[in-house]
Amino acid sequence: MAVSRPAFHEEHVQAEIQLLEHLLLRRPRHNFQVQFWDGSVWGARHPNFTLILRRPGTLIRMLLAPSELALGEAYIYNDFDVFGDLEEALALGDYLLHQTPAMSERIKLATLLVKAGYQSRHGRKRARLYGLVHSKERDRQAIRYHYDLPVEFYALWLDRNLVYSCAYFHTPEDDLETAQSQKLDYICRKLRLRPGERFLDIGCGWGALILHAAKHYQVNALGITLSALQAEAVNDRIRQAGLAGSCQVAMCDYRDLQGTERFDKIASVGMFEHVGEKLLPAYFSRAWQLLSPGGVLLNHGIAYSATYFRRGPSFVEHYVFPDGELVPLNTCLRAAENSGFEVRDVESLREHYALTLRHWVQRLESNADQARRITSDETYRIWRIYMAGSAHGFATGRLNVYQTLLLKTSDHGQSGLPLTRKGWYNDV
Repeated sequence: MAVSRPAFHEEHVQAEIQLLEHLLLRRPRHNFQVQFWDGSVWGARHPNFTLILRRPGTLIRMLLAPSELALGEAYIYNDFDVFGDLEEALALGDYLLHQTPAMSERIKLATLLVKAGYQSRHGRKRARLYGLVHSKERDRQAIRYHYDLPVEFYALWLDRNLVYSCAYFHTPEDDLETAQSQKLDYICRKLRLRPGERFLDIGCGWGALILHAAKHYQVNALGITLSALQAEAVNDRIRQAGLAGSCQVAMCDYRDLQGTERFDKIASVGMFEHVGEKLLPAYFSRAWQLLSPGGVLLNHGIAYSATYFRRGPSFVEHYVFPDGELVPLNTCLRAAENSGFEVRDVESLREHYALTLRHWVQRLESNADQARRITSDETYRIWRIYMAGSAHGFATGRLNVYQTLLLKTSDHGQSGLPLTRKGWYNDV
Protein backbone atom coordinates (compact mmCIF):
# COMPACT_ATOMS: atom_id res chain seq x y z
CA MET A 1 0.00 0.00 0.00
CA ALA A 2 1.34 3.44 -0.94
CA VAL A 3 1.21 6.33 1.55
CA SER A 4 1.94 9.95 0.66
CA ARG A 5 1.68 12.58 3.36
CA PRO A 6 2.79 16.14 4.08
CA ALA A 7 5.68 16.89 6.45
CA PHE A 8 3.31 17.49 9.34
CA HIS A 9 0.96 14.53 9.65
CA GLU A 10 -1.85 15.07 12.10
CA GLU A 11 -2.47 12.76 15.01
CA HIS A 12 -5.97 12.04 13.75
CA VAL A 13 -4.77 11.02 10.30
CA GLN A 14 -2.25 8.64 11.84
CA ALA A 15 -4.91 7.16 14.10
CA GLU A 16 -7.35 6.59 11.25
CA ILE A 17 -4.67 4.98 9.07
CA GLN A 18 -3.69 2.68 11.94
CA LEU A 19 -7.34 1.81 12.49
CA LEU A 20 -7.84 0.98 8.80
CA GLU A 21 -4.70 -1.14 8.61
CA HIS A 22 -5.71 -3.07 11.72
CA LEU A 23 -9.27 -3.72 10.55
CA LEU A 24 -8.17 -4.73 7.04
CA LEU A 25 -5.64 -7.34 8.17
CA ARG A 26 -8.04 -10.20 7.45
CA ARG A 27 -9.47 -8.78 4.23
CA PRO A 28 -7.67 -10.41 1.27
CA ARG A 29 -7.94 -7.47 -1.13
CA HIS A 30 -8.61 -3.79 -0.76
CA ASN A 31 -8.05 -2.00 -4.04
CA PHE A 32 -9.12 1.44 -2.89
CA GLN A 33 -7.66 4.72 -1.76
CA VAL A 34 -8.36 7.10 1.11
CA GLN A 35 -7.91 10.84 0.73
CA PHE A 36 -7.76 12.74 4.04
CA TRP A 37 -8.90 16.29 4.77
CA ASP A 38 -5.27 17.50 4.93
CA GLY A 39 -4.29 16.20 1.49
CA SER A 40 -2.77 12.93 2.68
CA VAL A 41 -3.44 9.86 0.54
CA TRP A 42 -3.33 6.24 1.70
CA GLY A 43 -4.02 3.15 -0.36
CA ALA A 44 -3.71 1.68 -3.82
CA ARG A 45 -2.11 3.63 -6.66
CA HIS A 46 -4.82 2.62 -9.14
CA PRO A 47 -7.96 2.32 -7.00
CA ASN A 48 -11.43 1.13 -7.99
CA PHE A 49 -12.76 3.90 -5.77
CA THR A 50 -11.49 6.68 -3.54
CA LEU A 51 -12.92 7.33 -0.09
CA ILE A 52 -12.70 11.08 0.58
CA LEU A 53 -12.76 12.00 4.29
CA ARG A 54 -13.88 15.62 4.62
CA ARG A 55 -12.96 16.29 8.26
CA PRO A 56 -11.21 14.78 11.30
CA GLY A 57 -13.07 12.12 13.23
CA THR A 58 -15.33 10.86 10.45
CA LEU A 59 -13.92 7.34 10.21
CA ILE A 60 -13.48 7.07 13.97
CA ARG A 61 -17.09 8.05 14.63
CA MET A 62 -18.42 5.50 12.14
CA LEU A 63 -16.39 2.66 13.64
CA LEU A 64 -16.73 3.49 17.34
CA ALA A 65 -20.32 2.27 17.33
CA PRO A 66 -20.57 0.71 13.87
CA SER A 67 -23.98 0.62 12.24
CA GLU A 68 -25.63 1.05 8.88
CA LEU A 69 -27.21 4.26 10.21
CA ALA A 70 -23.88 5.80 11.33
CA LEU A 71 -22.30 5.09 7.94
CA GLY A 72 -25.32 6.43 6.04
CA GLU A 73 -25.56 9.65 8.04
CA ALA A 74 -21.86 10.35 7.63
CA TYR A 75 -22.33 10.08 3.87
CA ILE A 76 -25.49 12.15 3.48
CA TYR A 77 -24.06 14.98 5.63
CA ASN A 78 -20.97 14.99 3.39
CA ASP A 79 -18.53 13.90 6.10
CA PHE A 80 -17.17 11.57 3.44
CA ASP A 81 -17.67 11.05 -0.27
CA VAL A 82 -16.91 8.30 -2.75
CA PHE A 83 -15.36 8.83 -6.15
CA GLY A 84 -15.76 5.76 -8.33
CA ASP A 85 -17.70 2.56 -7.68
CA LEU A 86 -20.07 3.31 -4.79
CA GLU A 87 -21.41 -0.24 -4.63
CA GLU A 88 -17.89 -1.60 -4.12
CA ALA A 89 -17.26 1.07 -1.48
CA LEU A 90 -20.38 -0.10 0.36
CA ALA A 91 -19.10 -3.67 0.27
CA LEU A 92 -16.04 -2.36 2.14
CA GLY A 93 -18.33 -0.51 4.55
CA ASP A 94 -20.29 -3.71 5.12
CA TYR A 95 -17.05 -5.50 6.02
CA LEU A 96 -15.88 -2.74 8.37
CA LEU A 97 -19.21 -2.66 10.20
CA HIS A 98 -18.58 -6.22 11.33
CA GLN A 99 -15.10 -5.44 12.72
CA THR A 100 -15.43 -4.23 16.31
CA PRO A 101 -12.38 -2.48 17.85
CA ALA A 102 -11.21 -3.74 21.25
CA MET A 103 -12.28 -1.76 24.32
CA SER A 104 -8.82 -0.21 24.77
CA GLU A 105 -8.89 0.97 21.14
CA ARG A 106 -12.39 2.36 21.55
CA ILE A 107 -11.36 4.46 24.54
CA LYS A 108 -8.42 5.85 22.58
CA LEU A 109 -10.63 6.54 19.56
CA ALA A 110 -13.29 8.26 21.68
CA THR A 111 -10.59 10.59 23.09
CA LEU A 112 -9.42 11.46 19.59
CA LEU A 113 -13.00 12.10 18.48
CA VAL A 114 -13.45 14.66 21.27
CA LYS A 115 -10.18 16.34 20.27
CA ALA A 116 -11.33 16.46 16.66
CA GLY A 117 -14.35 18.50 17.73
CA TYR A 118 -16.66 16.27 15.69
CA GLN A 119 -20.32 17.30 15.75
CA SER A 120 -23.25 15.74 13.93
CA ARG A 121 -24.80 17.79 11.16
CA HIS A 122 -28.30 17.70 9.79
CA GLY A 123 -29.85 18.16 6.37
CA ARG A 124 -32.92 16.21 5.29
CA LYS A 125 -34.49 15.21 8.58
CA ARG A 126 -34.99 11.66 9.71
CA ALA A 127 -38.56 10.53 9.34
CA ARG A 128 -40.67 11.57 12.32
CA LEU A 129 -43.96 9.72 12.25
CA TYR A 130 -46.78 9.93 14.76
CA GLY A 131 -49.44 7.51 15.91
CA LEU A 132 -49.55 3.73 16.16
CA VAL A 133 -47.17 1.89 13.85
CA HIS A 134 -49.03 0.81 10.69
CA SER A 135 -52.20 2.65 11.63
CA LYS A 136 -53.83 4.13 8.54
CA GLU A 137 -52.78 7.69 9.37
CA ARG A 138 -49.19 6.74 10.16
CA ASP A 139 -48.92 4.67 6.99
CA ARG A 140 -50.04 7.74 5.02
CA GLN A 141 -47.26 9.75 6.69
CA ALA A 142 -44.68 7.07 5.83
CA ILE A 143 -45.70 6.86 2.18
CA ARG A 144 -45.73 10.62 1.75
CA TYR A 145 -42.29 10.98 3.36
CA HIS A 146 -40.82 8.88 0.59
CA TYR A 147 -43.03 9.35 -2.46
CA ASP A 148 -44.18 12.96 -2.23
CA LEU A 149 -40.98 14.34 -3.70
CA PRO A 150 -41.37 16.13 -7.04
CA VAL A 151 -42.07 13.65 -9.83
CA GLU A 152 -39.34 15.43 -11.84
CA PHE A 153 -36.78 13.98 -9.40
CA TYR A 154 -37.92 10.40 -10.00
CA ALA A 155 -38.13 11.03 -13.74
CA LEU A 156 -34.39 11.74 -13.81
CA TRP A 157 -33.49 8.11 -13.14
CA LEU A 158 -36.58 5.93 -13.61
CA ASP A 159 -37.76 4.76 -17.04
CA ARG A 160 -40.25 6.80 -19.04
CA ASN A 161 -43.21 4.99 -17.41
CA LEU A 162 -41.89 5.74 -13.90
CA VAL A 163 -41.82 2.09 -12.81
CA TYR A 164 -40.31 2.09 -9.32
CA SER A 165 -39.80 -1.64 -8.82
CA CYS A 166 -37.64 -4.48 -10.12
CA ALA A 167 -37.38 -4.72 -13.91
CA TYR A 168 -37.32 -7.99 -15.86
CA PHE A 169 -34.24 -8.61 -18.02
CA HIS A 170 -34.12 -11.17 -20.80
CA THR A 171 -30.36 -10.50 -20.99
CA PRO A 172 -28.02 -8.32 -18.90
CA GLU A 173 -27.62 -6.10 -21.96
CA ASP A 174 -31.29 -5.03 -21.98
CA ASP A 175 -31.68 -1.32 -21.35
CA LEU A 176 -33.91 -0.11 -18.51
CA GLU A 177 -36.80 0.96 -20.77
CA THR A 178 -36.93 -2.48 -22.38
CA ALA A 179 -36.62 -4.36 -19.08
CA GLN A 180 -39.38 -2.40 -17.37
CA SER A 181 -41.74 -2.85 -20.31
CA GLN A 182 -40.97 -6.58 -20.19
CA LYS A 183 -41.77 -6.61 -16.46
CA LEU A 184 -45.18 -5.01 -16.93
CA ASP A 185 -46.11 -7.54 -19.59
CA TYR A 186 -44.67 -10.42 -17.57
CA ILE A 187 -46.99 -9.61 -14.66
CA CYS A 188 -50.02 -9.40 -16.95
CA ARG A 189 -49.17 -12.75 -18.52
CA LYS A 190 -48.62 -14.42 -15.17
CA LEU A 191 -52.03 -13.16 -14.07
CA ARG A 192 -53.48 -14.34 -17.40
CA LEU A 193 -55.48 -11.14 -17.75
CA ARG A 194 -58.48 -11.35 -20.09
CA PRO A 195 -60.60 -8.60 -21.72
CA GLY A 196 -63.33 -7.30 -19.47
CA GLU A 197 -61.85 -8.60 -16.21
CA ARG A 198 -61.70 -6.36 -13.15
CA PHE A 199 -58.07 -5.80 -12.15
CA LEU A 200 -56.79 -4.14 -8.96
CA ASP A 201 -53.26 -2.82 -8.41
CA ILE A 202 -52.56 -2.27 -4.70
CA GLY A 203 -49.97 0.50 -4.39
CA CYS A 204 -50.04 1.52 -8.04
CA GLY A 205 -47.24 4.10 -7.94
CA TRP A 206 -47.39 6.30 -11.03
CA GLY A 207 -49.81 3.97 -12.77
CA ALA A 208 -47.62 2.11 -15.25
CA LEU A 209 -49.16 -1.33 -14.60
CA ILE A 210 -52.82 -0.31 -14.72
CA LEU A 211 -52.20 1.70 -17.90
CA HIS A 212 -50.40 -1.24 -19.53
CA ALA A 213 -53.09 -3.72 -18.46
CA ALA A 214 -55.95 -1.51 -19.67
CA LYS A 215 -54.29 -0.70 -22.99
CA HIS A 216 -52.88 -4.10 -23.95
CA TYR A 217 -55.21 -6.54 -22.13
CA GLN A 218 -58.50 -4.56 -22.22
CA VAL A 219 -59.22 -5.01 -18.51
CA ASN A 220 -61.07 -2.59 -16.25
CA ALA A 221 -58.23 -1.48 -13.98
CA LEU A 222 -58.21 0.29 -10.63
CA GLY A 223 -55.02 1.47 -8.94
CA ILE A 224 -54.82 2.68 -5.35
CA THR A 225 -52.13 4.77 -3.66
CA LEU A 226 -51.65 6.78 -0.46
CA SER A 227 -49.67 9.51 -2.24
CA ALA A 228 -51.62 12.56 -3.40
CA LEU A 229 -48.87 13.53 -5.85
CA GLN A 230 -48.88 10.06 -7.39
CA ALA A 231 -52.67 10.00 -7.71
CA GLU A 232 -52.63 13.38 -9.46
CA ALA A 233 -49.90 12.23 -11.86
CA VAL A 234 -51.74 8.98 -12.65
CA ASN A 235 -54.98 10.83 -13.43
CA ASP A 236 -53.08 13.03 -15.88
CA ARG A 237 -51.54 9.99 -17.57
CA ILE A 238 -54.92 8.23 -17.83
CA ARG A 239 -56.43 11.29 -19.54
CA GLN A 240 -53.48 11.62 -21.91
CA ALA A 241 -53.74 7.94 -22.85
CA GLY A 242 -57.49 8.20 -23.48
CA LEU A 243 -58.19 5.37 -21.03
CA ALA A 244 -60.59 7.10 -18.64
CA GLY A 245 -63.31 4.56 -19.47
CA SER A 246 -61.28 1.53 -18.38
CA CYS A 247 -58.63 2.84 -15.99
CA GLN A 248 -59.03 4.62 -12.65
CA VAL A 249 -56.89 5.64 -9.68
CA ALA A 250 -57.99 6.34 -6.12
CA MET A 251 -56.28 7.65 -3.01
CA CYS A 252 -57.18 4.77 -0.78
CA ASP A 253 -55.76 2.44 1.86
CA TYR A 254 -56.17 -1.22 0.91
CA ARG A 255 -57.98 -1.71 4.24
CA ASP A 256 -60.67 0.76 3.14
CA LEU A 257 -61.69 -1.09 -0.02
CA GLN A 258 -65.17 -2.47 0.53
CA GLY A 259 -65.25 -6.21 1.10
CA THR A 260 -68.28 -6.45 -1.18
CA GLU A 261 -66.16 -5.43 -4.19
CA ARG A 262 -64.81 -8.29 -6.26
CA PHE A 263 -61.86 -8.37 -8.63
CA ASP A 264 -60.82 -11.14 -11.00
CA LYS A 265 -57.11 -10.45 -10.59
CA ILE A 266 -55.00 -8.43 -8.14
CA ALA A 267 -51.37 -7.32 -8.25
CA SER A 268 -49.33 -5.84 -5.43
CA VAL A 269 -45.91 -4.74 -6.65
CA GLY A 270 -43.45 -3.15 -4.22
CA MET A 271 -46.16 -2.33 -1.67
CA PHE A 272 -45.97 -5.45 0.51
CA GLU A 273 -42.80 -4.15 2.21
CA HIS A 274 -44.83 -1.32 3.81
CA VAL A 275 -47.45 -3.56 5.41
CA GLY A 276 -45.60 -4.74 8.52
CA GLU A 277 -45.21 -8.32 9.74
CA LYS A 278 -48.02 -8.12 12.31
CA LEU A 279 -50.48 -6.94 9.67
CA LEU A 280 -49.61 -9.53 7.01
CA PRO A 281 -52.57 -11.75 8.00
CA ALA A 282 -54.94 -8.79 7.64
CA TYR A 283 -53.32 -7.78 4.34
CA PHE A 284 -53.69 -11.21 2.75
CA SER A 285 -57.16 -11.69 4.24
CA ARG A 286 -58.36 -8.44 2.67
CA ALA A 287 -56.87 -9.42 -0.71
CA TRP A 288 -58.59 -12.82 -0.42
CA GLN A 289 -61.93 -11.14 0.33
CA LEU A 290 -61.55 -8.83 -2.66
CA LEU A 291 -60.95 -11.68 -5.12
CA SER A 292 -63.65 -13.64 -6.89
CA PRO A 293 -63.40 -17.44 -6.52
CA GLY A 294 -60.77 -18.67 -8.96
CA GLY A 295 -59.01 -15.29 -8.87
CA VAL A 296 -55.29 -14.85 -8.33
CA LEU A 297 -53.06 -12.38 -6.53
CA LEU A 298 -49.53 -11.66 -7.74
CA ASN A 299 -47.56 -10.45 -4.73
CA HIS A 300 -44.21 -8.95 -5.75
CA GLY A 301 -42.08 -8.01 -2.76
CA ILE A 302 -38.60 -7.81 -1.25
CA ALA A 303 -37.57 -10.28 1.45
CA TYR A 304 -34.61 -10.63 3.78
CA SER A 305 -32.67 -13.86 3.74
CA ALA A 306 -33.83 -15.92 6.70
CA THR A 307 -30.18 -16.23 7.80
CA TYR A 308 -29.41 -12.50 7.79
CA PHE A 309 -29.46 -10.37 10.93
CA ARG A 310 -28.77 -6.66 10.59
CA ARG A 311 -26.38 -5.12 13.07
CA GLY A 312 -27.51 -1.83 14.60
CA PRO A 313 -30.21 0.60 13.46
CA SER A 314 -31.30 0.79 9.83
CA PHE A 315 -30.39 3.78 7.66
CA VAL A 316 -33.16 2.97 5.20
CA GLU A 317 -35.82 2.93 7.92
CA HIS A 318 -34.75 6.35 9.23
CA TYR A 319 -34.21 8.16 5.91
CA VAL A 320 -35.87 6.23 3.08
CA PHE A 321 -38.76 3.91 3.99
CA PRO A 322 -39.91 4.68 7.54
CA ASP A 323 -41.82 1.79 9.12
CA GLY A 324 -40.89 -0.46 6.21
CA GLU A 325 -40.47 -4.09 7.26
CA LEU A 326 -38.81 -6.89 5.32
CA VAL A 327 -39.55 -10.48 6.30
CA PRO A 328 -38.23 -13.83 5.05
CA LEU A 329 -40.21 -15.54 2.30
CA ASN A 330 -41.47 -18.26 4.62
CA THR A 331 -43.18 -15.63 6.80
CA CYS A 332 -45.01 -14.25 3.77
CA LEU A 333 -46.14 -17.67 2.53
CA ARG A 334 -47.39 -18.76 5.95
CA ALA A 335 -49.51 -15.61 6.30
CA ALA A 336 -50.91 -16.07 2.78
CA GLU A 337 -51.84 -19.70 3.34
CA ASN A 338 -53.39 -18.98 6.73
CA SER A 339 -55.57 -16.38 4.98
CA GLY A 340 -56.98 -19.00 2.62
CA PHE A 341 -54.67 -18.71 -0.39
CA GLU A 342 -53.10 -21.61 -2.22
CA VAL A 343 -49.48 -20.95 -3.23
CA ARG A 344 -49.19 -21.77 -6.92
CA ASP A 345 -45.88 -20.27 -8.03
CA VAL A 346 -42.85 -18.57 -6.47
CA GLU A 347 -40.07 -16.98 -8.52
CA SER A 348 -36.94 -15.20 -7.35
CA LEU A 349 -35.86 -12.15 -9.37
CA ARG A 350 -32.86 -11.32 -7.19
CA GLU A 351 -30.36 -10.75 -10.01
CA HIS A 352 -32.93 -8.65 -11.88
CA TYR A 353 -33.17 -6.21 -8.98
CA ALA A 354 -29.40 -5.82 -8.72
CA LEU A 355 -29.34 -4.95 -12.44
CA THR A 356 -32.28 -2.54 -12.03
CA LEU A 357 -30.68 -0.69 -9.14
CA ARG A 358 -27.39 -0.30 -10.99
CA HIS A 359 -29.26 1.34 -13.86
CA TRP A 360 -31.00 3.68 -11.41
CA VAL A 361 -27.76 4.64 -9.65
CA GLN A 362 -25.98 5.30 -12.95
CA ARG A 363 -28.85 7.45 -14.21
CA LEU A 364 -29.07 9.36 -10.91
CA GLU A 365 -25.32 10.02 -10.89
CA SER A 366 -25.49 11.22 -14.50
CA ASN A 367 -28.15 13.74 -13.46
CA ALA A 368 -26.64 14.71 -10.10
CA ASP A 369 -26.77 18.48 -10.62
CA GLN A 370 -30.41 18.41 -11.69
CA ALA A 371 -31.33 16.11 -8.80
CA ARG A 372 -29.76 18.54 -6.33
CA ARG A 373 -31.58 21.51 -7.89
CA ILE A 374 -34.96 19.76 -7.78
CA THR A 375 -34.55 18.46 -4.20
CA SER A 376 -31.35 19.00 -2.20
CA ASP A 377 -27.82 17.66 -1.93
CA GLU A 378 -28.83 15.53 1.07
CA THR A 379 -31.76 13.98 -0.80
CA TYR A 380 -29.53 13.18 -3.77
CA ARG A 381 -26.99 11.52 -1.47
CA ILE A 382 -29.68 9.56 0.40
CA TRP A 383 -31.04 8.06 -2.81
CA ARG A 384 -27.56 7.36 -4.19
CA ILE A 385 -26.36 5.45 -1.13
CA TYR A 386 -29.65 3.66 -0.48
CA MET A 387 -29.88 2.35 -4.05
CA ALA A 388 -26.20 1.39 -4.29
CA GLY A 389 -26.47 -0.33 -0.91
CA SER A 390 -29.57 -2.19 -2.06
CA ALA A 391 -27.78 -3.34 -5.22
CA HIS A 392 -25.04 -4.75 -2.98
CA GLY A 393 -27.69 -6.48 -0.84
CA PHE A 394 -29.29 -8.19 -3.83
CA ALA A 395 -25.93 -9.08 -5.40
CA THR A 396 -24.78 -10.82 -2.21
CA GLY A 397 -28.08 -12.60 -1.46
CA ARG A 398 -28.85 -10.70 1.72
CA LEU A 399 -31.93 -9.38 -0.07
CA ASN A 400 -34.20 -11.14 -2.50
CA VAL A 401 -37.35 -10.23 -4.39
CA TYR A 402 -40.08 -12.76 -5.11
CA GLN A 403 -43.10 -12.88 -7.35
CA THR A 404 -45.59 -15.13 -5.60
CA LEU A 405 -48.75 -16.24 -7.37
CA LEU A 406 -51.58 -16.97 -4.94
CA LEU A 407 -54.90 -18.60 -5.83
CA LYS A 408 -58.34 -18.27 -4.26
CA THR A 409 -59.76 -21.66 -5.17
CA SER A 410 -63.34 -22.12 -6.28
CA ASP A 411 -65.88 -23.79 -4.01
CA HIS A 412 -65.07 -27.20 -5.52
CA GLY A 413 -61.30 -26.75 -5.40
CA GLN A 414 -60.96 -26.20 -9.14
CA SER A 415 -58.06 -23.90 -10.01
CA GLY A 416 -58.80 -23.26 -13.66
CA LEU A 417 -55.04 -22.92 -14.15
CA PRO A 418 -52.85 -24.54 -16.81
CA LEU A 419 -50.88 -27.67 -15.91
CA THR A 420 -47.45 -26.42 -16.89
CA ARG A 421 -45.34 -23.32 -16.59
CA LYS A 422 -45.49 -22.96 -20.33
CA GLY A 423 -49.12 -22.07 -19.77
CA TRP A 424 -48.34 -19.86 -16.78
CA TYR A 425 -45.84 -17.74 -18.65
CA ASN A 426 -47.67 -17.90 -21.96
CA ASP A 427 -44.52 -18.90 -23.86
CA VAL A 428 -42.47 -16.05 -22.35
